[in-house]
Amino acid sequence: MSSIIILFFLVVSFSGCTGLNTDIAIVENDIPESFKNTEDTTNIADIQWRDYFVDPLLHKLIDTAIENNLDLQMALQRIEISRSSVRAATGALMPTMGLGVGTAIRRYGRYTMDGAGNSTTDITPGHTVPTNLPDLFVGLQSSWEVDIWAKLQNQRSSAMAKFLASIEGTSFVVSNLVSDVAIYYNELRALDNELDIIRETIRTQQESLEVIQVQKEAGRATELAVELFKAQVLNTRILEKEVLQRITVTENHINFLLGRYPQPIERTQGQFFQGIPHEISSGVPSELLVNRPDVREAEFQIKASKFDLKVAKAAFFPSFNITASFGFQAFNPDFLFVAPASIAYTAVGNLVAPLINRNALEAQFHNAEANQLTAMYHYQKTILNAYVEVANELSNIKNLQKINSLKIQQNRVLQQSVETSHLLYKYGRASYLEVLIAQKNALQSNLELIGFAKQLRIAKVKIYKALGGGWKKEL
Repeated sequence: MSSIIILFFLVVSFSGCTGLNTDIAIVENDIPESFKNTEDTTNIADIQWRDYFVDPLLHKLIDTAIENNLDLQMALQRIEISRSSVRAATGALMPTMGLGVGTAIRRYGRYTMDGAGNSTTDITPGHTVPTNLPDLFVGLQSSWEVDIWAKLQNQRSSAMAKFLASIEGTSFVVSNLVSDVAIYYNELRALDNELDIIRETIRTQQESLEVIQVQKEAGRATELAVELFKAQVLNTRILEKEVLQRITVTENHINFLLGRYPQPIERTQGQFFQGIPHEISSGVPSELLVNRPDVREAEFQIKASKFDLKVAKAAFFPSFNITASFGFQAFNPDFLFVAPASIAYTAVGNLVAPLINRNALEAQFHNAEANQLTAMYHYQKTILNAYVEVANELSNIKNLQKINSLKIQQNRVLQQSVETSHLLYKYGRASYLEVLIAQKNALQSNLELIGFAKQLRIAKVKIYKALGGGWKKEL
């Protein structure tokens, strides 16, 4: 009879699982074999960030950020949470055992089978079972779910995949942190150079104003010329204050990344136009699957979702649980540890299969199915985004190098025009307006030249991050 019942449970359970498919796939786009117009075989992502960024003061800032950044600290705690989940899932595979101490008192009705039997039964020679029957137990108690369908093993595998994903997620935080500190550091150095140019321009403009004032007193210039030169000096002083404010904000951005309150940022002076001393080599796109931690994180998330789906399917099958106990049991403390009379033990096996109201299990399965599809699409999106980021930055660097070269030529011409305008004005061959225009254009050109140099330096930081650099050997 028991065999028939077990067979019935199994037939009902398996009949409800025939439509639950765990082999899910989507159409995947093949990653291109190379980036546009590049045939690099080496990859700058393989360079450790201390070697890629040669500025020792930047090294100190990045080290401080890795040690103190709050986002990174939270990411490290997510690793610990995931590690604990793996331990919990591993423990679920093993039997549990504990020491149990229990006490109870029972009274059976007189007109029941137990009550009638107890009234005529001696519990000890010459003493019948008491109406109020104490029950004392001291011993070991154990339970174990036998992992017939590998449900618990799949839960552990899912937890392990999520743990590995959390490590890759933390590596991605490090990569972003290294690049963000480097970007803001270069912005800060660009602002320092802008401030130097503006202050040098103010000095030059002030000298020109003094010359115009002397010429006005000599009757060779008008009050209008003096006022225009004064206005130009004031406008440049306004630019100086704006740059000082931007320096303060940028310093505070860096301090925030470093996990500390605002304070001055030590940085290198000069040498801004030298750039990062590394040739940009992107390697092949397939290396993104290994070098980009966000791609690797998405890959582990797919693995976790596959195991979660198998766990959801296993919930439709019967679960087999074994409970057992071994210890001492008596109605009187005096007899509790009398062996072997007081020794008691139990061993019970339960096979439980869901039969009615399986909608909740089906909902959980379809939820796990949707999560797996979402993880697969997210993985494809992450790869596509990584490729686009690299392609954009490669194009950006190429065009910025060309623009920067042209801008240097333009800047030389405009700097020469300032000297020429002063010379011509001195001999009456040019008006003061031409001098003002030449000075304004030269200042604008200098600031633009610094801006394009900054963009080029930042683009080289971004391509390093886009290729998956900046995080290795830091965890």
